[in-house]
Parts: sequence; structure tokens; C-alpha cells
Amino acid sequence: MFLNTFKVAIKALLVNKGRSFLTTLGIIIGVASVVLLTGIGSGLQAYVSDQFESLGSNTVYVNIGQVFNEDGGFGDFSEQMLAAKKFKLSDVERVKRLKEHVDEVTYYVPANDKLKFLDNEEKTTILGALANYPAVISIEIEKGRFFDQSEERAGDRVAVLGYGIAEDLFGKIDPINKKIKIGSQRFTVIGVAKEQGSSFGGPSFDDFVYAPYKVISKIYDQDTLSEFSVKVKDGDRVDEAISAIEQELEKTFDEDEFSVFDQGQLLGTINNILSMLTIALGGIAAISLVVGGIGIMNIMLVSVSERTREIGLRKALGATPKQILLQFLIEAALLSILGGLIGLLLAFLGTLAIQPFFPAKVTGTAVALAFGVSTAVGLIFGVAPAKRAANLSPIEALRYE
Repeated sequence: MFLNTFKVAIKALLVNKGRSFLTTLGIIIGVASVVLLTGIGSGLQAYVSDQFESLGSNTVYVNIGQVFNEDGGFGDFSEQMLAAKKFKLSDVERVKRLKEHVDEVTYYVPANDKLKFLDNEEKTTILGALANYPAVISIEIEKGRFFDQSEERAGDRVAVLGYGIAEDLFGKIDPINKKIKIGSQRFTVIGVAKEQGSSFGGPSFDDFVYAPYKVISKIYDQDTLSEFSVKVKDGDRVDEAISAIEQELEKTFDEDEFSVFDQGQLLGTINNILSMLTIALGGIAAISLVVGGIGIMNIMLVSVSERTREIGLRKALGATPKQILLQFLIEAALLSILGGLIGLLLAFLGTLAIQPFFPAKVTGTAVALAFGVSTAVGLIFGVAPAKRAANLSPIEALRYE
């Protein structure tokens, strides 16, 4: 019985191919939107996690101000930037002396200025850093080298270019040992960093320029720090290291004047934000699934009206109300399943298309949820038309014009 009813349902849909396709359009758009948008959110989470994992699990960050608020989100960054109290080098030295927990400490001072090579000029961020900066922050060198401690202590005018700024400034020319101007000062390029991309919500590391702290702090007259980074000795004792650093800094700072955190805390906060964003995007997209379900219901109601005589004839020939109900439910389910499959295909193609430009990752959960919801929507919104068809009187149906 079911097989025969299934065949009748398919034939009914094939009679009006154009209308059947238009009926599924809402489901197609809904499923494609849900899978694609949640895929973007999931891909972004995976990308951010990979970026943090590349930094290593034993790096601790010390910042002025409260990085996190009481709700677990980020604090007010403007307050941190405008904080009157900054870290002095003496504060960093005190943290360095925590030998039980601390392996290395690194820091930098930032400055914004123009870089110039021949007639090419680019505005960028210069980081006056220590020689150990790449070891703590995980910067790899593409060509040349990073400056060493002797160059750092001497304040030599040497620079390491980010991958992007090197391409923008030099093009196909090898930048190693070339002279550039940072502001009005001449520097020698000794290295180019590997391509890194951008941090979450921040500028691209590839546009940074690294030079010795001593010379940059002197040129731009900066001797205080808003942040510094600590490489702890034991990745399994990061919490102990954080507590020790906090206790040391509380000798000169109030506890709400600074933050000490590791990448796990930062990653957790970012992932919470991205999870909420992914859910919101999926929820917005899911509205179109409901709209698609309403479309199925409307078209099926029209179909019942148009096929009243057919329904009456089938009942007169012995079809039961259950068979009529099942037929129209199968038609609604087929429309939603077909729409769901096409939507999934479009979502996969869309994901492949945007992957070179933006991280996107289609997850099995999103596929199962979108497809399951689309099928359920088709069945739920198909119940009313199916019941209407099943409850038609065969005599009245045969007399219907």
C-alpha cells in the first residue's frame, strides 16, 4: 500500500514540475543559508583556535587594565588604551626574577609611521621589540634573520619586515640588506617574516615591521609599556605562574589595574562570542525555513483544491482517508527533502567558493540539523492540507467543479 501511495505522490509532483520547484525554493534557500552561515561561524572558530595553538600553550600575557569583564566577555579596550598607569621596565624585571615559573619575558613599544624604499611608500606599524620576541610570540623568518641581542643592546638600525609589507614595498626585489626609511631614519632590512595573516579582530601581522626596542623607544620617546608577554617554564603549571605574576605586580598596582591571562582564557572568551554569533546567524537563516514551510502549506492547500475531483474519484474507488492523508504527507515530505538536498549542495559549493577568502567549515551537526528541520517543517506544514484532503466527502468531491 505504501509503495503504491508513494508512486502516486511522485507522479502528482512530476505533473507540475515548475510549481514543485518553486515550492521547494524557500526550503532550498533556508537550508543553504543555515549550513553556510553556521559553516562560516564554525570555520572562524577553528581558524582562531589554530592561530592560538600556534602560539604555544605556555605563553602568558600581561596587560594594563581589565581585559575581561565580569560577564566573561572583553572589557573596555578604550579604558585600557587611555589608562594613565603603564608598566615600567622595572616591573618587567621583577617578573623576570620569578625564575621558578618564568623562562623568558618579551615586550615591545608600538609606533605608527611611514616606510619608504625608493619611490614606494607605505604607512604601517613598527614594533620596537626584543631579540627574543620571535621565540615567545612564535614568529618565523621567511628569509634573512631576526636581529640578535647584540644588535638590540647597541640599538642598531636594523629591521625585519612582515611578509605583506615586504611585498608592498619591494615587489619582486629582494629586500635583504636594502636601505629603507622609517619616518626620517634609515634602517637596513635584515629579514622578512613568514606569512601569518591577522589576529582575531586585529591588524595583519604581515604588515608589521620589527626593529630593536632601544632604537625605536628612543626615536619615538616611549619608555613605558601597555603589555608584555611571558613564556613560562612548565605548560602544566601556567595557573601557578599567573598567580605568581599577579602577586608580584600587586606590589605596585591595584588588582583591577592589570590583567594576567593565558591563551586558553582568551580563546575561551572568543569562542563564546563566536558561538553566540554562529547561533544567531543560524537562527536568522532558519526563519527562511519556516517561510519555506508556509510556502509548502499554501501550495499544497491549492493543490488539494485543484485535485478535489481526483481525491473524490480515488475515494470512490476504495482509497481510505489514511491513504489520502499519507499521499499528501509524502508529497510535502518529498518537496522538503528535495529542497534540503539542493540547499545542502548549494551550501557546499558556497563554502568551497569562499574558503580562499574567509574560513568556512561545513559541520555534520549543521548539515543534520538543517536537513532534519527542513524535513520536519515539510511534514508539519503538510499536515493541514493532508487532513483537508483526507476529510473530503467523496460525493461532494466528485460533484466539485
